[in-house]
Amino acid sequence: MAIYQNKVPFGQKVAFGVGMLANQMFPAVLGIFMVVLVQDLGFPGWMWGVIYFFPRVFDSITDPIMGFISDNTRSKWGRRRQYVFFGAILMGLAFIVMWQLYREDGINYNFTYFLLWSFVFYLGLTIFSVPYVAMGYEMSNDFHERTNIMAVAQWIGQWAWVIAPWFWVVMYDPDWFPTAEVATRQLAIWVGIVCTLFALVPAIFIKSESTLDQNYAPLNLRTVGRSLKEILKGFKEAFASPPFRKLCIATFFIFNAFNTIAAFSFFIVVYYLFNGDAPAAGIWPTLFGSLGALVTTFLVIPIVARMSKIMGKKNAFIWSQGISIVGYILLWFLFIPGKPYMFIFALPFFSFGIGSLFTLMMSMTSDVIDLDELNTGKRREGVFGAIYWWMVKFGFAIAGGLSGLILSVVGFDAAANVQTEETLIGLRAFYSGVPILGTLIAMYVMRDYDVTEDRANEIRAELDRRNEQPSSSSSFQQLDKLRTLLKKDIAIDTSVLTNFEKLPEEQIHSLFAASLQAGMHGICFSPYLEHQNIGDVLSEDQIRKRMAVIKPHTKWVRSFSCTDGNELIPQVAKDNGLKTLVGAWIGKDKAKNELEIENLIKLAKAGCVDIAAVGNEVLLRKDVSKEELLQYIKRVKDAIPNITIGCVDTYYQFLVNPELVETSDVILANCYPFWEGCSIEESSAYLQKMYGLIKDTAQGKPIMIAETGWPSRGTTNSKANPSPENAMKYFIDINNWSQKHNIGLFYFSSFDESWKIRQEGNVGQSWGIWDKNEQLKYGKKVLS
Repeated sequence: MAIYQNKVPFGQKVAFGVGMLANQMFPAVLGIFMVVLVQDLGFPGWMWGVIYFFPRVFDSITDPIMGFISDNTRSKWGRRRQYVFFGAILMGLAFIVMWQLYREDGINYNFTYFLLWSFVFYLGLTIFSVPYVAMGYEMSNDFHERTNIMAVAQWIGQWAWVIAPWFWVVMYDPDWFPTAEVATRQLAIWVGIVCTLFALVPAIFIKSESTLDQNYAPLNLRTVGRSLKEILKGFKEAFASPPFRKLCIATFFIFNAFNTIAAFSFFIVVYYLFNGDAPAAGIWPTLFGSLGALVTTFLVIPIVARMSKIMGKKNAFIWSQGISIVGYILLWFLFIPGKPYMFIFALPFFSFGIGSLFTLMMSMTSDVIDLDELNTGKRREGVFGAIYWWMVKFGFAIAGGLSGLILSVVGFDAAANVQTEETLIGLRAFYSGVPILGTLIAMYVMRDYDVTEDRANEIRAELDRRNEQPSSSSSFQQLDKLRTLLKKDIAIDTSVLTNFEKLPEEQIHSLFAASLQAGMHGICFSPYLEHQNIGDVLSEDQIRKRMAVIKPHTKWVRSFSCTDGNELIPQVAKDNGLKTLVGAWIGKDKAKNELEIENLIKLAKAGCVDIAAVGNEVLLRKDVSKEELLQYIKRVKDAIPNITIGCVDTYYQFLVNPELVETSDVILANCYPFWEGCSIEESSAYLQKMYGLIKDTAQGKPIMIAETGWPSRGTTNSKANPSPENAMKYFIDINNWSQKHNIGLFYFSSFDESWKIRQEGNVGQSWGIWDKNEQLKYGKKVLS
């Protein structure tokens, strides 16, 4: 788990940045060395394209899998560091071995050898880069500090592009190496070792906390295999988010349009400016790349970081890309044979394109990940980072294939010392035209990107509130609320209260098992499996499987919604001979409310509803006004007059809203001593007093406790301590009381559901009698 900070120490930023140097140096040097395959080893254009395309497709497939693994790793080192460490070593070794090519082995052998080792190299890159990038996303939760982190990292990483072009000089200088082929074999060893050391720095020095106690998905062959389904689901969820979709598409077009023509600069400088004379070209191919990177390092990144603070990230992006288009246009005019120095004047403009891209986009991705957490309750840097970089890498694969295709289309001949005029004009036209087109598309896509600084701060504030205490979308913390409402003493039945003080845990398990075997009046049905969230469509199979688990222990089942597969719950319950309290979820989405109401009426007319609940804690959440809620209830009563109708809300809402009592046939109250900070010793008596207060306001109408329960783990709420033992104690006493007095009570809940963490904090996932895998949590030794 990350250690979130508003302001990150400079040393931590540098440690992350050193990893970025390795992350960029490997592909930078790879791009330089790739020229040798064509120029010196005689690979034709189609081999160039294949070598670019297939390993990168493999890379793009393994990235999301690695993201899932990284996001769900429990270890004392956290989720990321160990993978960064191992991946760094693997990609360094593979890079060295990959370049041990000998001309005498022949083109076909070298092609096969290089291709196979490319797959190993990209596997190591995936294992390193996916968790490494995720480390950066989770270093800070501050809007501008994220940009600062990425600016430092990109500043350090840009030195890869300053240094890498000088390998051209070294490789083709006979004073250094007899041939470029020999040069790549020997230089690869030094690059592999040094870059591996750089890549190890974040694994060693960036702080992280143990995740051993986190409720992540288990990592085994079954769940990792199932992650492929999650990857598809992740793509769907990611691209359902307009801001994230815009980031991915814009990056795809800019980065991969640039990479389609990146290697052509060497061919243009050598064959157009120097008529095919590589020795005469000297250091000019190197200067093109190196000076461009220096401009990016010392000019573009600082300016872009400043622009971002003044005008916002989106506007900084639009302006930067506009400047880069000026640079691409200038390059058409400033590639002048005999005057190679002229292209230098285009570099400050040209460099704003790629130089600003990842500084801004990685920072904006962090903001979008916050938005995803707000919507799903899960922190998924690994998955979102992997999806984002999948777009980059899959596009990179396409770019490599297009590079080879373009070389073939323009008629480039690797064996010829001089290229035709038509070939050179074609290269130059693609060199300027492709990135201009890609940049214009990206600017259009980003024109209405809406995660502004104000919006990002709102999201962050809401997440901070959620982490501090449970959200008001549930029966949230109201310390001692009951005590402020009681005007008189309410008698309680002490005969149903168990003296747990001296009972060993084994006996408490036995008492729980006996109580569960005796049966409950009702239970709240938890249908969502691990990795599912609100809005996912439930299958009939998963509902039937879970219904079979609870059937022996309850008479009634309560559901909360009539859409997205939840409408199957009352049908399956009836098939199992159970009675149903069926809820229509009422929220801020008016169209969804209409569908909920319509489906509730249909279910009732089909004989699947014993009691209909119109809304759950709607007044607590203030999703609709009281008047609107009363209208919804009236509509349902008019449509199904022979069905008992009510509305579920916290018990005190019926006290302060007597109209709700008047409109309802039955009072359906949620009562949680836990959320009011009550100790387990007082909790059962506290619930009886809640019931007594409702009885005084119910106007003689029947009362049911629609929800009550106790979590088995999570954060303590004042005197209320979540634990398995306390959950058993609470269940035993309230079940005894409800059975003795024939009180309709629905226990919350049947199964643990991880998604609830986003609504109730870390206790949200631990209310079930059974865990998320349908295994009984308490009393199981006795029951078995």
